[in-house]
Formats: sequence, structure tokens, C-alpha cells
Amino acid sequence: MAFKFKGGVHPDYRKHPEIPVTVIAPPPQVVIPMAQHIGAPCTPLVKKGDVVKMYQKIGDNPAPVSAPVHASVSGTVVAVEPRPHPLGDMIMSVVIENDFQDTPELMEPLTEAQLKDPEAILQRIREAGVVGMGGAMFPTAFKIQSGRGKVDTLIINGAECEPYINGDHLTMLNHPDELLKGIELARIAQGVDKVYYGIEKNKQDAIDLLNSKIAGKYNIEIVPEGTLYPQGGEKMQIKTITNREVKPGGLPAGVGCCVISTRTAYAIYQACCEGKSVVERIVTVDGSAVAAPVNAMIRVGTSFGYIAEQVGGFVRTPRKIVLGGPMMGICATTLDAVTVKGTAGVLFFTEDEDRTVEEPVCIRCGKCINVCPMRLEPTYMYQYYKKRDFEMLEKYHVTDCIECGSCTFRCPARMPLTHAFKTAKLLLQAKAAKEKAKAEAAAKEARK
Repeated sequence: MAFKFKGGVHPDYRKHPEIPVTVIAPPPQVVIPMAQHIGAPCTPLVKKGDVVKMYQKIGDNPAPVSAPVHASVSGTVVAVEPRPHPLGDMIMSVVIENDFQDTPELMEPLTEAQLKDPEAILQRIREAGVVGMGGAMFPTAFKIQSGRGKVDTLIINGAECEPYINGDHLTMLNHPDELLKGIELARIAQGVDKVYYGIEKNKQDAIDLLNSKIAGKYNIEIVPEGTLYPQGGEKMQIKTITNREVKPGGLPAGVGCCVISTRTAYAIYQACCEGKSVVERIVTVDGSAVAAPVNAMIRVGTSFGYIAEQVGGFVRTPRKIVLGGPMMGICATTLDAVTVKGTAGVLFFTEDEDRTVEEPVCIRCGKCINVCPMRLEPTYMYQYYKKRDFEMLEKYHVTDCIECGSCTFRCPARMPLTHAFKTAKLLLQAKAAKEKAKAEAAAKEARK
């Protein structure tokens, strides 16, 4: 067990799991985006003037790849309109004026019989709006359902390899019994006999604690993993634990695996055993623009500006707001944007963390190739991106890039490699959509 994947880097992790979780008071107003998952966005189920309760479902979509969203506070709906989304778009959102009562609307916890019924568990996971809370935000119920009959290995991802982020580690330490119960429920829903829990060795305290709880009670095997970024990548977890490799363009289910994050497993427990939908999570707030790092329990729909105020304000003017970790995180464009289910970190960086250089030049050192965990050739991909040579970009498998940022981190010339590959994939998608529309138009014309 514990095989090795190719490449990887060793960033300064800058983690502070010793800092206890602080509960940040919910803001006077929350903005709940109708898109907090991969797939079809939700349609609002409430209108302006409606009174809602905490945990109440306020948006849904019957599409298979979707997940409902819920109110993170109780209060009055004051607007249903597009608002800034952390991804940069204006997304339809429900704005709730907080009455500071947190009046709950909980679901009934599942019965003992239902807790052994895969269908009942799946239905509850879906109804509670559980998604991949490691950042991908893929609807968990659909992920498990679509893998049935294909998946023989369930993997819980406890690597949490991104610098700064501490939420999963703290969940292991603070809620071990609930976490293990959530993993057991995921196992039953997936229909497998055993679960593997991959945790990096820099969390030895969590490994020891969980092992002490597992013995004789759960069929879960903890796999201590090397501390190497991007160990927390889905494909890296599969390689490390099973030695299987997901083929280019393939999915984990194609090699018999399903990977679920630590926080997602805990959310499954809360949904099934406490009747709670996903309305809050641990968010690490850090960066040189704030006075000190904070691990905070924050409600979904809380603005970044409010978060900054609650942790003591800015000690320096931030140059960048990064959501998630610094390796794979995305940059927010406004303090008015809000946290969503996948927001594991909000990092306020100043120029101290800025590695940007004007007009970088590749020195052909090949270090980006050595560290790429997907066995790609970033130096060539970048050149073809600059030339907009889509044929060669596809030939060099740019779509297999997992955007882990290892190549950019290791590049001595500070080439914007990861950003280029993100853009290249978007350009390829736009090109494919344009060609499809053109073909459909031609077919329609031919039928006349």
C-alpha cells in the first residue's frame, strides 16, 4: 500500500491546525448563490418577502447533476437577483436579511433501518445538498450513484495538501466519531465492503486518533501517505492507494474507484444523523494582509469583506484574494463575493506573495516536466498555447492538466503555466462549441 505518483513538489505548507476553530458570527445579510456545484444551477424556490428558516431548501433543480441549496440563516428574503459569485460571474442568488434567531428547519434524522439502506442514504445526501467540499463541488449523490456496479474501492481523501488550509485536519481531530460514521454511511451507499482513508503523514495526530476509534468497529484502513503536493488530487489518491491510473479523459469509476473528501464525509453524517443540510464549513483565513491566521466556522453566503472585518481587518492592503489554497485556488475580483460550499480558504495576499514577473522567458530547464504528476510536457504546451495551435494542444493532452500548479511553482523563470493551460482548455471548449453549433446549423439547413 502507499504507492508513489510521478512528480510533485514540496511547498512551504504554512498550516496552523493548532489554532482552534473560531465561530464567526453570521452577517446581517447572506447572499446564497444558486450555483454552488458542478452541473445545472438551481432555480430559486422563494421570492422577495418570504420568511425562511435556517437549513430550509431555497433552490433546487431536478437535473441528475445538481444539488439543492439552503438558507444559512433564518430571516426574510430581501432580493432574488444576480449577485457577484466567487468565480467572477453574476449568478442568480437569494439574499436573506438575518433575523439572528437561527430558527431551524431540520430534516428528520434517518432511522436505524434507513441508515442501512443505500437508497435512503443517497436520497438524504442529495436532499441535504452535499457536494465535493474539497473544492470540486461535484454533487455527491450523483457521484456515488453513477459509480454503482463499477466501483469496488471507496477512498476518503484526507491529504489536504494545499498550503494554509486546515479544515479537514481539524474535522478529523474535533469530530472523529461523526466523521467515521459518515464514512461508514458513504460505504453503505456505494455498496463496497471496505474503505481506504488516505492521510498525509504530517497529520500523524489525526492518524493515531482515528486508528484508535476504528479498531473492531469499522472496516476502514488508514493509509499514511508521503507529504508531497498534489497528494490530495483525486487521481493521485487513486494511484497512491491502489496503483491504478485513470486514463486520459477517463473518470475514477473507470478504474473502479470513488474518491470523497473528508469534509464531504462529515457532511454526510450531519445530513443523515442530524438532519442538517450544508450551510457552513471551516474556512482558513490567512495571508500577509491579515494580522494572524484564523480557522473559522463560516456560514455559506458570507462576504469576503465581512470575513476580513471579523478577523480584525486588514493590516496591509491586499493585492489578491485567493479562494482555496495558493496552488489551485482562484482569485476573487471583489470583496462583495461570498463563500460557497467549496470555499476551504480565503487568503488575503499582499505584494509579498506575488511572484509575477514582466515578460518571463522559458530557459528550457525541463523542471516543469519533472514535477508534472500527469506526465505532461508543460514547456511545449505553453508554446502551442502562445501560438493558439489547438491541434497540437490536444495532441499534447492539455485537457488532462489537473491545474495543480506544480509546474508554475517549480518554474525558475516564473512562467504563468497553469493560467495558460486553464485558458487553453477554455479556448478549446469554446472552439468545440462553435464547431458543434456550425454543424447543427448546417444539418438544419440540409433538412430544408
